Amino acid sequence: MTFSPAPSTTPDSYSWFAHALLAWYPRHRRDLPWRHTRDPYLIWLSEVILQQTRVKQGLPYYLTFSQNYPTVQALAAAPPDEVLRHWQGLGYYSRARNMHHTAQQVVSEFGGQFPGSYTELLQLKGVGQYTAAAVASFAYDEQVAVLDGNVFRVLARVFGLAHDIAAPASRRKFQQLADQLIPAEHPAEFNQAIMEFGALQCTPAKPDCMFCPLQSRCFAFQHGLVAELPVKSKAKAARIRYFHYLVLRHADTVYLRKRGPKDIWEGLYDFALHETESADLTGAELLAAVEQLGGRVATDRAEEPAVAARHVLSHQKVEARFHEVWLAEPLPDLASAAGLAAYQSAEIEQLPKSILITNYISNKRI
Repeated sequence: MTFSPAPSTTPDSYSWFAHALLAWYPRHRRDLPWRHTRDPYLIWLSEVILQQTRVKQGLPYYLTFSQNYPTVQALAAAPPDEVLRHWQGLGYYSRARNMHHTAQQVVSEFGGQFPGSYTELLQLKGVGQYTAAAVASFAYDEQVAVLDGNVFRVLARVFGLAHDIAAPASRRKFQQLADQLIPAEHPAEFNQAIMEFGALQCTPAKPDCMFCPLQSRCFAFQHGLVAELPVKSKAKAARIRYFHYLVLRHADTVYLRKRGPKDIWEGLYDFALHETESADLTGAELLAAVEQLGGRVATDRAEEPAVAARHVLSHQKVEARFHEVWLAEPLPDLASAAGLAAYQSAEIEQLPKSILITNYISNKRI
């Protein structure tokens, strides 16, 4: 992009921006439960849930967590599998694991009280600059600006910033501007206002420019560049992985295992997995995979066709095939060495699982 951005201005000349947003916000803000509290724990909880999640999707999870774990002490004391089970379907499960760890850190290192400043909040595991700024301003009225996707977009368009928002170096430029814009008198309301403005008015596609209170001073609108801003480089092509799940069954039990670290869905439960370089798996390969676990396929049941499913993650695409296999007898100890254990339907319901596994189990009524 070759245009020249808006000329630099002094902090005093930014008062119009804060004034316009603070006038817009009371008339348009959504009534959300975390906006009715100054409890840093509940504010932090909402911010963790809403990272990479739309409000409509995250709201039920916030209500579930705040009801089941009304205090940071309650969350810290909860079993990890229970926390993951409540998170099920929200994705990005590392957020849930970090959230649980942070709750324990607050209890063990800070006496159950959340740190009272932006700098101190950054000491918590999984708490980055955005979350620390949100909690510090919303709970403690600290004058520190938040910077999320909505804020990037509003600043880029209004002030004509052509820096690539996907580049780490660009964050400093946007943060510097945001810190100049935030008023000392109303930091919490200003941060809420600019994020809400990006979510409702200055949206990624089809922003409501005709009725925008910033229209006359918006660089992007005045120069016909609304669709071009903000600038964001394209992400790398997603890696495709081929999962062949062996749904091993015997009588009224199904075998599942807990996924290990250093891969997707850490700590969640799924079936025995045979990953390949392609979507194909021959009958002989399937039989060999079962036998490797010490299993013997029952001969009195007709073979069922594999069930195909696709799951798209941020940097990976999973092409899955579920192969239901009925066993002649329970799996031997060899299977337990591979992490597999037999579960009944009621037990499976309580296990934390990815949405891919949950949907399969629901459709098959296991």
